[in-house]
Amino acid sequence: MNKPFSQACENNKAPILAQLQRIFKNTEQVLEIGSGTGQHAAFFAPRLPHLLWQTSDLPANHDGIELWLQEAQCDTLLPPLSLDIGEPWPVSQPDGMFTANTLHIVSEALVEAFFAGVSEHLPLHGQLCIYGPFKYQGQFTSASNAQFDAMLKQRDPRSGIREQQWLVALAKQAGLTLIDDVAMPANNQLLHFERTKR
Repeated sequence: MNKPFSQACENNKAPILAQLQRIFKNTEQVLEIGSGTGQHAAFFAPRLPHLLWQTSDLPANHDGIELWLQEAQCDTLLPPLSLDIGEPWPVSQPDGMFTANTLHIVSEALVEAFFAGVSEHLPLHGQLCIYGPFKYQGQFTSASNAQFDAMLKQRDPRSGIREQQWLVALAKQAGLTLIDDVAMPANNQLLHFERTKR
């Protein structure tokens, strides 16, 4: 089996890392929800040596993630957990969570389940980072994002680029406060939340 590869991961990994080094500077363990190919984990974990990086995804993606982890040879990088965001999460209380390019792939119901899982497992003062494209007041931030949204909906009508304000509202219900909304390359954003209420 060849390692799975995402060009988008290669393009965005350095800018994301620059933000994570700041946001996770006092974090001990990060749960990555939807590790995908495993490229992000293999790049981030060796460069965030003070924390444990826990990968997770649906079982179908585990073999590919494992190939990237084997190549990284990093003691702080943990093999993938089987995690379906719509089912009970097999985790305790990591003090950091990260997800990239996931919420526009799943249904609205699973986005709500994502925040329910965060609410259950992220402790007080824990940090959550969500990377991807978002809409603002119903508007796409670029023509390419509008085209991407149309492609997503053609493939799965339940998917699509999410409204930032809706995500912030769901986060607030889960006890999270938006700390920062950072503009990233290629019309993406990094939303940084902190758990401020139980």
